[in-house]
Amino acid sequence: MSGEPLKAPFPWFGGKSRAASLIWEGFGDVPNYVEPFAGSLAVLLARPTAPRVETVNDLDHYLANFWRALSQAPEEVARHADNPVSEVELHAWHRWLVANGEFRTRMEQDPLHFDALVAGRWVWGISQWIGSGWCTAPQWKGRAHPGNGMRGIHGRRARDHSKDVEYAKRPRLTTANGVHRRRLQEPGGAGDGAAPPVLTPWQQKPDLAGSRGAAGRGVHASGRRNQALLEWMEQLAARLRYVRVCCGDWKRVLTPAATTQIGVTAVLLDPPYAHDAGRDPALYAHDAADVSREAREWALAHGKDPKLRIALCGYEGEHDMPPTWRCVAWKAAGGYSAARGNGANAERERVWFSPHCLRARQADLFESRRATP
Repeated sequence: MSGEPLKAPFPWFGGKSRAASLIWEGFGDVPNYVEPFAGSLAVLLARPTAPRVETVNDLDHYLANFWRALSQAPEEVARHADNPVSEVELHAWHRWLVANGEFRTRMEQDPLHFDALVAGRWVWGISQWIGSGWCTAPQWKGRAHPGNGMRGIHGRRARDHSKDVEYAKRPRLTTANGVHRRRLQEPGGAGDGAAPPVLTPWQQKPDLAGSRGAAGRGVHASGRRNQALLEWMEQLAARLRYVRVCCGDWKRVLTPAATTQIGVTAVLLDPPYAHDAGRDPALYAHDAADVSREAREWALAHGKDPKLRIALCGYEGEHDMPPTWRCVAWKAAGGYSAARGNGANAERERVWFSPHCLRARQADLFESRRATP
């Protein structure tokens, strides 16, 4: 890991690693940074200046717990994550994680609570799960992830708890992104390209060929076992040691006490993109269109505050912002849509900067022209 930029041990759908430098040019070296939709923390980890006050939040209990546990107990997290792919263990740990209701309650009520075992097994499992449903409840619908490139530390696969039937899912053994990356997908969903064929669980088989000659990615990648994995976790822990990780509704970390009362505050709003903006409606457990709209409304209501520098992410045309907001285009890697032969959405990524953001030295990552909203 020496010399490599810090990144999460699980690539995240919609991550902003490619836009991080652009966003930090708009923020500058602010005394306070808030990220209400934490995800993979790609922008925070790419901060070019020394960390100051930083607060992140996510509604996903397992994700928030992972970042809390990693910052406090990296050795334990690495130990529990460092296990081989196992279909039997995957199902057993999945049942255990979902049934652990006390853990979710404590995550919401105690801002200091974390569970290293849950964190390690969550990141281990999400990297081999195919489709939707990893650690979500009560009902899941999913389909097999097509092609090469696993999601999460392995990928995800659905289970229908409404009938309490466990499908005979098999772990995907191809390459994955990060500790394997995940992707939620629903048969017949409005995706961003032609949908792959839906496979029944008993038709789904692990891909043993891999891609690019790799034997997995993230915590399962070649060369990232034992000591190398621990070093990765320790480097992330050192960076996140004083980051405040909250678990709950995104607006709870945007009060004056958490933002402007501390000083000039950069706020990265990267909500789930609205359904009508081209993303699959099965991607998120909560209504993405409502969350996207609410995030835009908050940004518009606070954009004139000179102590706030706000960056709002979305697809081209998703947010109708005033002319005082600067809209900049950037190109994503393409992710799942590219794997399906359609990378059109990668060209549609936009970041809207509030009036008090700094003017970026480079107006566009890939074009000299200014993007249209």
